Amino acid sequence: MRPSSSPSDSPGPGLFDGVLAAGPVRAATTDLAWLRAMLDVEAALTRAGGAPPEIVEEVAAACRVERYDVAALGAAAATAGNPVVPLARALRAAVSPAAARHVHRGATSQDILDTAAMLVARDALGLIIADLTAAAEAAARLAGAHRDTPVAARTLLQQALPTTFGLVAAGWLTALDGVVDRLAGVRDTRLAVQLGGAAGTLAAFDSPSIVERLAAELDLPAPDLSWHTDRTRVADLAGALGTACGIVGKVAGDVVLFAQTEVGEVVEGAPGGSSSLPHKQNPVAAVSARACAAQAPGLAGTLLASMGHEHQRAAGAWHAEWAPFTGLLRSTGSAAHWLARCLAHLRVDPGRMRANLDATGGALLAERIGAALAPKVGATEAHDLVRAAVASGRPLAEALAAHFDQAELDALLDPASYLGAAPALTDRALKRHGERP
Repeated sequence: MRPSSSPSDSPGPGLFDGVLAAGPVRAATTDLAWLRAMLDVEAALTRAGGAPPEIVEEVAAACRVERYDVAALGAAAATAGNPVVPLARALRAAVSPAAARHVHRGATSQDILDTAAMLVARDALGLIIADLTAAAEAAARLAGAHRDTPVAARTLLQQALPTTFGLVAAGWLTALDGVVDRLAGVRDTRLAVQLGGAAGTLAAFDSPSIVERLAAELDLPAPDLSWHTDRTRVADLAGALGTACGIVGKVAGDVVLFAQTEVGEVVEGAPGGSSSLPHKQNPVAAVSARACAAQAPGLAGTLLASMGHEHQRAAGAWHAEWAPFTGLLRSTGSAAHWLARCLAHLRVDPGRMRANLDATGGALLAERIGAALAPKVGATEAHDLVRAAVASGRPLAEALAAHFDQAELDALLDPASYLGAAPALTDRALKRHGERP
């Protein structure tokens, strides 16, 4: 089994990393993390290849990340076409001639890099799933706490009908649970060892069982065939990560809208400031989550566009994956980290929600008023009367007073009594969330 990445391996943060490469996934996707993964694959290949125990021990001792210069390997990769070529050369130079014969034996560079990518992805996915799960738990707490808290539902950015903030948060919850399940499915079933040799035939190996042995060493599934030019595994990962970012962007976008000054229904617990406006309370975590999530479609699109790998090994398409693969893991991890932070500290203002419900003078209850008025005057006349009352700008209680007694109007115009099945739907979402394994 390979060791997990350590945050101590991460270099100092870059100028934008505090926002766009935040959270634990950054350390799991650095150049050092990639190098560690490649060395883990090389060491595992020596073990799986049946080398004598003393050779296995010598190669494993040489596969320590601190023994290699990442910058030098990167510079050499520009000449070789990929970083595995100079790494294999450096690794052979680090061991005895007898051990060197077992280093990288039978593998091609793509075998090492593709398998390393699966290890990097597995580590990163575990961290992403943890943050998305934390965000889902925070959404569940909000849904339970505000099961019966009325808030204006908004369609096309206009008030529509009353709903509950509990149902809003329950919608976030079910969406987050869904992407967690999809990412976990990709992690558990779609990542796999890559080992085919130069052309996918395993010609340099004594038996095709080498694939199963390598898979066991790295605790990854063994594929039926080499997937050098079948990039559906990468595409499935890209799709799942892109979808997760879409949901993060939706939830974070809702928070940004709820936190607008004119709305003011939520506020982040530790709001950010402005460089010039001291009164502002910016929802920094939600804004940062949206910024990170917005990078995903382009990165995922590049991975999908690179799927056309020709013949048995591609010229350029495989190489085009490395940067967007890393970037997509990092941006998704950052987005998930910011959203978990945002929802964990979100403060809800039920009083402001009620004030906003009352701001239209009952207009968002026009549907209910029309249904109550129809038996009195007919459906068409009721529709026209309510429409005219809303257009007049007068409160509905005043404009339609002639058709209802005051007690009836008060009951009809109470948003809290026209929530439909919102509380029950929230309960359903919380129940299903609680039943998850």
